Amino acid sequence: MKRLVAALATVALAWAQPAAAQSVLRDAETEAWFAAMMAPLAKAAGLGERDIKVVLIQDDQINAFVAGGQVIYIFSGLIQAADNANEVQGVLAHELGHIANGHAVFNAGGQQAMGISLLSMVLGIAAMAAGGGEAGAGILAAGQQAALGKYLAFSRVQEATTDAAGLKYLTSAGVTGRGLLSFYKKLQQQTEYRYGSANIDPYMQTHPLSGQRIATLTADVQASPAFATRPDAANEERFRRIKAKLQGYSQPAARTLQAFPETDRSIYAHYARAYAYHKSGYPDKADAEAAALIRAKPDDPYFLEVQGQVLLEAGKPLQALAPLKSATEGSRYNPLIATTYGHALIATEDKGLYPEATRVLRIAVARDDNNPFGWLQLGTVYERTGDTARAALATAERAHITGDHRTARSSARYALANLPANTPDWLRAQDIAMTARNELCDDKNKSQNKKLCR
Repeated sequence: MKRLVAALATVALAWAQPAAAQSVLRDAETEAWFAAMMAPLAKAAGLGERDIKVVLIQDDQINAFVAGGQVIYIFSGLIQAADNANEVQGVLAHELGHIANGHAVFNAGGQQAMGISLLSMVLGIAAMAAGGGEAGAGILAAGQQAALGKYLAFSRVQEATTDAAGLKYLTSAGVTGRGLLSFYKKLQQQTEYRYGSANIDPYMQTHPLSGQRIATLTADVQASPAFATRPDAANEERFRRIKAKLQGYSQPAARTLQAFPETDRSIYAHYARAYAYHKSGYPDKADAEAAALIRAKPDDPYFLEVQGQVLLEAGKPLQALAPLKSATEGSRYNPLIATTYGHALIATEDKGLYPEATRVLRIAVARDDNNPFGWLQLGTVYERTGDTARAALATAERAHITGDHRTARSSARYALANLPANTPDWLRAQDIAMTARNELCDDKNKSQNKKLCR
């Protein structure tokens, strides 16, 4: 799991904290799990499996949504609330239905406007209130109330059709829909416990009531040829691991240690405690938990990644190299893990290791060019080896991703002036410089950018 922005460069799960923002968590193991579950569903929906992306947001709400495009956002609270992998896969199938049907759905009934910016290695989701007090009062006007009613009715129809689509994809993929049903029942219990069934106005909801959804879906789920299919044991194992590490990272350490006491010697307990100790500043205890994981599965790249991160952030980059190298190779150069390995190579300050750092980081950004921290590390090693032109290009790439158009333009122009003309790097610098200029010139505050638009 990747880097904690507020601390050193490669803490387990990464977060960014712009004002009033949610955090996107990036983790190699979790993203691989999402991709594996989505592949058969995307195929069933007639979509390219590589085109669908699942983004994990750190938020205790039980929620998932799409906001246009082919990206599904799923909250960490949903993973924690799920009892098994099949429930999560059912939710993903439902959200895929929104994508296939061209819906754009905002989480929490539209309570947040989702402006995406990249900070360090992670995506920051800017949260914005849906309207002030005056706007809320205005909705109560008769005309606007009618419009709201039409919107909510339309939304409920979308959700109902998407339930049907999600079940269709599950069936086509040979996956039981029992998880979707059980998760809806969980939502029903929580909603009725919180509000009381008598206090819920079905006509003021963006979604059909859980009871209605369950009644509508039950017969179809039971009639599905995949209904009796047993959940995949390997998928369930991956879910339990990810849920444990997410618990260790996102919950207070005391709560994690209560859920996974020292007497619990399971893989899941070691995983959860490794993250809990790591974020709490107990590197020796975190290292001991990581060592226990590796004794159980010596070649597991994600266990090796944890050990390498703990050592790296404890100020032991040389000791971190072996596990991180093995993790990188064992994961077939997963870009997030490779970035951590490249960072460790640089952190040794051994000039003899810089060529390897350059090689590894170039592979990482080639496979995930939306990784600002990867570009930062690549720029650092270019700078240390005297390649200032490519260091500037890496800076331009990072600034381009994070929306810093001024830095992107100036760095790209420096790269253009110092790279061999018409080479791939020179052409990329030209693209960034032109794009950044256009963004600056299109900015509403043109007076500040007047000189840059000439």
